[in-house]
Amino acid sequence: MSSSDGAGVENPAGRLAAMAATGEVDVVILGAGVNGAGLFRDLCAQGVSCLIVDKADFGSGTSAAPSRLIHGGLKYLETGEFGLVAQSTLERNLLLKNAPHYVSPLPTVIPIFSWSKGMLAALRTLFGSTSAPRSRGAILIKIGLMIYDFYGSRNQVMPRHRMVGRRQALSEMPALNPSIVATGTYYDATISQPERLVLELILDGLQANAASASANYTALVASANGMLTFQPTGQPGNGGAFSVRPKLVVNAAGPWIDDVNALLGAPSKMIGGTKGSHILLKHDELVGSLAGRMLYFEADDGRICLVYDYLGLALVGSTDIKADNPDEVRCEPDEVDYLLESVRTLLPGMAFGREQIVYAYSGIRPLPASDASVPGLISRDHSAPITEPDGNRPFAVISLVGGKWTTFRGFAEEVANTVLERLQRSRKVTTQSMPIGGGKDFPVDAVARASWLARAGAETGASEGRLDQLLSRYGTRAMQIAKHGSNGEGHLPDSDSYGKSEIDYIVRNEFVEHLTDIVMRRSTLAIGGSLTSRNLQEIAAIAGRALDWSTARIAQEVEAAVDELEGRNLMRLG
Repeated sequence: MSSSDGAGVENPAGRLAAMAATGEVDVVILGAGVNGAGLFRDLCAQGVSCLIVDKADFGSGTSAAPSRLIHGGLKYLETGEFGLVAQSTLERNLLLKNAPHYVSPLPTVIPIFSWSKGMLAALRTLFGSTSAPRSRGAILIKIGLMIYDFYGSRNQVMPRHRMVGRRQALSEMPALNPSIVATGTYYDATISQPERLVLELILDGLQANAASASANYTALVASANGMLTFQPTGQPGNGGAFSVRPKLVVNAAGPWIDDVNALLGAPSKMIGGTKGSHILLKHDELVGSLAGRMLYFEADDGRICLVYDYLGLALVGSTDIKADNPDEVRCEPDEVDYLLESVRTLLPGMAFGREQIVYAYSGIRPLPASDASVPGLISRDHSAPITEPDGNRPFAVISLVGGKWTTFRGFAEEVANTVLERLQRSRKVTTQSMPIGGGKDFPVDAVARASWLARAGAETGASEGRLDQLLSRYGTRAMQIAKHGSNGEGHLPDSDSYGKSEIDYIVRNEFVEHLTDIVMRRSTLAIGGSLTSRNLQEIAAIAGRALDWSTARIAQEVEAAVDELEGRNLMRLG
């Protein structure tokens, strides 16, 4: 449970202590992934006092393991989830406007290997078949893209789709399998730092409501007589147990929902998750060939896969396997083989091997319990079932089941409206056009960007190049970071991108508790493949000075980070 001061937030540690002293709070949100964080921001903006708690770091579970796409869900058209596509395309367009520092357009290319295949299979799936469509042909894809454009027309910010024949497709992307007959190109979006967006939602909520509080690395240990008791986890000195008496509880624990409901005295069987794994390859030839586009393609088993340029690496995903142990999830060797073979088949002229992997990650999608034989056909829509109070539990429990990254704001709005109704409050403001974190006043064109950089240079004394780097990484919160400490301290030893004072700012202002919080979630050092042993040691030293870690604690943090990164994320630290 970090005691650091959140950026722009007055005394967050003191807030938690004050809340614990009175024990009073309107809503407790258990789980600080994107759905919980989105709801926290929305309720705080309505004047509802909230406590958001996570047993690990903010945004460290499923929300840290997506394909890093903000998308409308083209494939959901096959299962007839038109409402989900309508909401997803709208939310995608809103995120492009509200979080332009992290969310950007992504041209997406679908390789097509037949003209008419898949029509009957798609109709069967649309009407409830439990077998996945295979070999989606050009006619089917054309129809799908036309519907997709229609749903994406609300708050439209990107071009409509286009189809091209084999000759033009191969001239535009020669590496594609020559068996294609055409390609379809449409636009979705990518999110560069999903973990930071979760953090910014929490910071925004804290800034909006001084009566709210947050706590990471804090576990729910008891629920009795209307009181929830929490215990900070990890290192000694993190504070003692505390209790609060909520009027209502929201279970946003993702794949852990059923475990948390059992602790709350509201046993359930709501979750039937599937595992999704991704690998990142150092493959300059592939990244160059992609030229900023994503390939969205069908693997041999009918599963939809993707590959695109993420931070100069080729991100390849994803698997979809039924799984139910989120604490032990990792990318297994057979999944690596599956993903590598998928891109080999699509791009036969390129070489792919395990030695190209610089990072891997995996997570459990908290999907609703389902008996579907094909994981890909389990709905990605969301629901919020309510367990009403009983004799031993005076508060209702709302469980956030399912959903996808893209729709977190809309999901939060739906649940917030339910909460407000139960608390007999009214909505004060909509989040539909509310900027997120560093997306506020973000300069979206070249003229505005040049003006912002000039103003920031005058205020901070930092170079234009450095400010441009920080603006791309943090949005307009870059100003606070540039003003922090001495910008003359230089960069990390093996990085020309991350500065020492920048790391110090993160440690002191962004609820850091462990070294992995910094390298895996507050920055892209790990996933971007640029983390080295020397950088890890330097970051640990910076964190140690800021958080008063002992020499033994610093060594322990480094060892734990190395074990996780090399064991679970397949990194090779140089």
